[in-house]
Amino acid sequence: MGLLKTIKRVFTWWDGQTINTQFFTWRKGVKVGSDAEGNVYYRDRSDKKRWVIFNGEVEGSRVSPDWHGWLHRTWDKAPTEAPLTHKSWEKPHQENLTGTALAYAPTGSIRRTNAPADRSDYEAWSPE
Repeated sequence: MGLLKTIKRVFTWWDGQTINTQFFTWRKGVKVGSDAEGNVYYRDRSDKKRWVIFNGEVEGSRVSPDWHGWLHRTWDKAPTEAPLTHKSWEKPHQENLTGTALAYAPTGSIRRTNAPADRSDYEAWSPE
């Protein structure tokens, strides 16, 4: 079973880093820091490339706004060097919940747990 797991790591990226990414990170990566979710952020020595190694599921919405700005070169200093100041009215970062049971469901959606409300503003069309 170990061979199958190794082959899977060569070709799949959605379960974690591949062997090639791990080798590249080991050879050229400089650890910059990590976030509250356990994701680890790297750059190369010349700072031309920046990347993240996810802790668990590979999902882009798990990157906090602070680190997202650093990855996309919105600012040069990493949040470990120059933390952003957050406003009191800002909500904490939340990952994308689409496709999960916690995803937003508008009023009248069949995904709501309670029965849909009666609508007085809608009358179903029936042909004559």
